[in-house]
Amino acid sequence: MFEGHDQAVHEFLRERRLVSPTQLAAFDSEREATGHSLAALVIEHGLIEREALLAALAQHLGCDYAKELPVHLAPELTGLLAGHVARSYGVIPRRVDAQSIDLLVVDPFNGQIVDDLTFALGRDIRVVVADPLRVEQLIKQHYGEDEASLDELLNEISTTELTRPAAELSADDIESLAGQTPIIRFVNVVLAQAVRDKASDIHFEPFEHEFKIRYRIDGALYEMAPPPLALALPITSRIKVLANLNIAERRVPQDGRIKLTVAGRAVDLRVSTLPTQFGESVVLRVLDQSAVQLDLGQLGMPPEVLAGVSEIVRRPNGIFIVTGPTGSGKTTTLYSGLREINTTELKLLTVEDPVEYEIDGIMQVPVNPQVGLTFAAALRSFLRQDPDVIMVGEVRDLETAQIAIQASLTGHLVLSTLHTNDAAGAITRLIDMGVEPFLIASTLEAVLAQRLVRRICTQCRTSYTPDPAVLKQSNIDSAALGGRAFFYGRGCAHCDQTGYRGRRGIYEWLRITDAIRELITQRAPTLLIRQKAVAQGMRTLRDDGLRAIFDGETTVEEVIKYT
Repeated sequence: MFEGHDQAVHEFLRERRLVSPTQLAAFDSEREATGHSLAALVIEHGLIEREALLAALAQHLGCDYAKELPVHLAPELTGLLAGHVARSYGVIPRRVDAQSIDLLVVDPFNGQIVDDLTFALGRDIRVVVADPLRVEQLIKQHYGEDEASLDELLNEISTTELTRPAAELSADDIESLAGQTPIIRFVNVVLAQAVRDKASDIHFEPFEHEFKIRYRIDGALYEMAPPPLALALPITSRIKVLANLNIAERRVPQDGRIKLTVAGRAVDLRVSTLPTQFGESVVLRVLDQSAVQLDLGQLGMPPEVLAGVSEIVRRPNGIFIVTGPTGSGKTTTLYSGLREINTTELKLLTVEDPVEYEIDGIMQVPVNPQVGLTFAAALRSFLRQDPDVIMVGEVRDLETAQIAIQASLTGHLVLSTLHTNDAAGAITRLIDMGVEPFLIASTLEAVLAQRLVRRICTQCRTSYTPDPAVLKQSNIDSAALGGRAFFYGRGCAHCDQTGYRGRRGIYEWLRITDAIRELITQRAPTLLIRQKAVAQGMRTLRDDGLRAIFDGETTVEEVIKYT
């Protein structure tokens, strides 16, 4: 809250003596370490309620404070400002008379609001302090993300061309549709909104009677207001143009990449098209490097797991595997490990499909099967490049696994991923591929299984007493809880009424001990390896999920869902 104005908030807190000098100094240190705003930290630590801070701040600035905000504002109020002005300044009119306008503001420290808008509107401006998250929600609700409404954009599109069957359109016709200004603007709005909402994927889905656009945010899909079905072809064609794909080819899948800048941030989009019964399904994976913290210490690992991973990535040789389903953060974990050891003393090479995030100092190679550059082919070449550490995006076949083992045996550290349900399953997966157990036992150093669960929203987190039936389903002994409170999110403007905001990892750390190596050479099943690891102290994914529940970070439902 009030990011970028920490000095002003600092002076305000000091002058009003809302916190002690010692506490203020501690918060300043925490702010520098975490990057969180000073106001957010004071509220998070419970020293002052959010509403009390806003009310005191309004008094300090000589402004009115609005505790309650309307759900809807009259058109005669919202019509006073153009959409781009409201969004740019972070304001929305609350009340108006002949001489003045009351403006709800996101940032009461912005002195340009009064100067600029007084001149533009020809009235005196009265700044009204309110919950900035709620004000942002009102602006989004009444002005949307683009000044022109969808109806206005549609009116600018050639309806004659839209109603023609796709089979009758030539490549030039399709390119003309995709190049219309309203289509370009519409696609830009969809992409920009996805980045702003921190979506990981965007889905464009044609059906017989509708065209859906959905965002995946924190692991769940959310549908936006569906555009007319007639827009399906021009929208998907526009995306294909941006990704340099063949817009006339709609019979086979295609893959591409888009680079764009949103709010000054460079964003990559991986594009995948798939022909379906009613048109092309297009999915975009959003790769926003500025939104990803490639830091092992920020991934939510328990101390023993963090220490183990940090030790493994510094080993001179061996194999370290991270396992989990698609979208569980495996690549982020490996990138974070590489960042830990990315120094001038080491040569680091990666082969990926595709390269997701660019890291200075690391040689990153994208696979290209069309020209024979597979994971295995790249690995063979890596061994002639004098590497210290090699990262393989995924071990998909026996050939790749064998070369990775060869690299490990010749003095290289190899990091990679597999798709298995748990850590022990990675071992049996390699054996099923055809890798000899004695080679696995002699090279594999550790396996990390992980999942991403949604975090409870800190703004609406509420304690509750869990249902005994739910506890039983989670294998939680209610007698052992010791009076611990459980938490959930009620839903608020900050989390778009979902009760969740962001995600965190839960982990299962399997260190390959001598006892585990013995089981591997005996081709022991996954269950026996897992049982031995637990007996030696391994905490399972469910165990780590329970830790996150007890810490108030996530809910029982999330842990049950992903473990």
